[in-house]
Amino acid sequence: MSEAREQQDIANARLRLIADAVPALIALYDARTDACLFANRRYAQMFGLDEQSILGRSFAEVIGPGAAAQIQWAVDRVKLEQQPANYERQLEDGRWIEVNLIPHFDAAGELIASCVLINDISKHRRAEQRARDSQQRLDKFMHATVEGILFHRDGVVTDVNPPLCTLVGYSLEEMIGRRALSFVAEDELAKVQQVMGASRELRYETAVVHKDGTRIPVEFIVRTMEMEGEKLRMTIVRDIRDRIAAQARIQHLAHHDSLTQLLNRSAFMEKLQPALEKAGQQGRQLALLFIDLDNFKRVNDSLGHLEGDQVLTTVSRRITGCLRASDLVGRFGGDEFVVLLEDIHHRDDVLVVLRALLDVVEVPVNADGRELSVTPSIGVAMFPEHGETAQELIQHADTAMYQAKSRGRATYEFFVPSLAESAYADLVIESELGTGLDEGEFLLFYQPQIDAASGKLVGAEALLRWRHPQRGLLTPEAFIAVAERHRLMLPLSDWVLAEAARQARRWHDAGLPPLRIAVNLSSMQFRLDSFACTVAGVLGESGARGDWLELELTERMLIDDIDHAPATLAELRAQGLTISVDDFGTGHTSLAHLTQLPLDKLKIDQGFVAKLPDDAGAMAITRAITEMARGLGLKVSAEGLRTREQWQLLADWGCDELQGELIADPMPAAEFEAWARTWSPRQA
Repeated sequence: MSEAREQQDIANARLRLIADAVPALIALYDARTDACLFANRRYAQMFGLDEQSILGRSFAEVIGPGAAAQIQWAVDRVKLEQQPANYERQLEDGRWIEVNLIPHFDAAGELIASCVLINDISKHRRAEQRARDSQQRLDKFMHATVEGILFHRDGVVTDVNPPLCTLVGYSLEEMIGRRALSFVAEDELAKVQQVMGASRELRYETAVVHKDGTRIPVEFIVRTMEMEGEKLRMTIVRDIRDRIAAQARIQHLAHHDSLTQLLNRSAFMEKLQPALEKAGQQGRQLALLFIDLDNFKRVNDSLGHLEGDQVLTTVSRRITGCLRASDLVGRFGGDEFVVLLEDIHHRDDVLVVLRALLDVVEVPVNADGRELSVTPSIGVAMFPEHGETAQELIQHADTAMYQAKSRGRATYEFFVPSLAESAYADLVIESELGTGLDEGEFLLFYQPQIDAASGKLVGAEALLRWRHPQRGLLTPEAFIAVAERHRLMLPLSDWVLAEAARQARRWHDAGLPPLRIAVNLSSMQFRLDSFACTVAGVLGESGARGDWLELELTERMLIDDIDHAPATLAELRAQGLTISVDDFGTGHTSLAHLTQLPLDKLKIDQGFVAKLPDDAGAMAITRAITEMARGLGLKVSAEGLRTREQWQLLADWGCDELQGELIADPMPAAEFEAWARTWSPRQA
């Protein structure tokens, strides 16, 4: 008996060890008395007891009457229905437990006890809560994001968000259960299938199809997700139409002129070389046209750059309207356009285009409420006749264009080899002109002007000379045309004006009799809005007075700027300067223009004077100019005087001043000063 008891104690001890070792809370209650028969350490400690003190206590005494009342339904299920009961409960400290009440029967099947198993399920509850929170966040994200989101299982759509429905035009009900690939553009199916088959996680561009059939470029961002223990494929669908449009705009801007939308220089050159290579392989001719608008700077100076831009835009449309879709058109900057005519069979094909361009470009353009005409000068270089590389053709067409300008503008010129030699000479002169200005190689010669009646010295005309280090003394005929073509005329003209003013001051300080120095203005110089201010600055810096200078303008300069010339001339005369019209009789100045312009003098062109007295026409014109000028209250001057007979005629007709080799040739300042000191009216 004692041995059996000992064995029972050993078994109970083992049971106790096992019960205390398991993580669950275990207790056994008598079915009749509701007294606790057994509890492991964890169970007893949960209610503030130990394994001995808990024995004999009722279920309500252990867990408390309030808790016992809440779970009475579970106790009744075990006692009355003899069925297991299960419930979950949150403790005051926030933990969650799962309670299992299990009925225990004897060998006869009678209920003798209830076993209580309690497990801490806080971790599971937290995990579930995190999953619910994650699902809620995902749901909120799917509805809040502007990007489409699609979930699919084995290629079948399980869920989508509203933005994706909007993107493809289908409702949620229409999309759920469909094959995900059914929304993909047909030509993109193979690529998307490959990604899906490999279960790759990546980002790539593809295209979907809207319900109405519209193709929509998109970006797919593909990921694998696990939801509720199940793996799903998630695809973020990003609409990239705006991005593609922006990229296209950037690409367009990189290759096109922003104002006219024509090809820019770099894009034109990129296309030109392959076109030449292809034409060379096929033995075809091409024509390169270099177009420059005549006197376009005048448009910008008089109307402003906004109106100038309008003119350029209109001209560019007219140029493209004359051409075939296969022809290349580019804007190289400013008012320069370049055209490549492909598939040329004869030079006559080019002539047809040239005549059309001259006709349409010259049509008046409405700018700032006024009709404004611009004309093109066009140079043509043929491939392969005039060059086999892009650079050669551009250079030769440019050279021919300048030749067209020199022929009177509003025309065209085909390149000839002699033009290249002339262009090279121009290039050399252009380079040397800039150096000459910097090195002080320019100087002024002065030709005396005398009173026709008395022979008294009244002035001198300043004439530009270039003391070239290799070529000696050059007159303007050798370099002025180059200076005008290459924008060097303005700094050169400004130097002449300033030097004449300084010389006038030096002669005044040296005690030379009062005289005016006449300066020939350039059209570029006179058209500047700030020219009157420039003259005032020159007078201030040199210390010269305005009445010591005379400004000579050509008729063409006045007519070209007839809208603004009167105001500029009035400002100059207000500073004391004399204004004269040089080479009068060779231009197109009307009597109406003469009455509009504030002038002081007309200078008869030496071409008329040279023919006196033998040419009846020259006699009539010269006399008429003199009488007309005197009738308008203007002085008259004649240049190119060679004989005393000419002098006498001009004086008799009322000419005021004379200038020419009969009196003296042009001479440097020092020689002129010496000559002036010895000149006497009696020598006349």
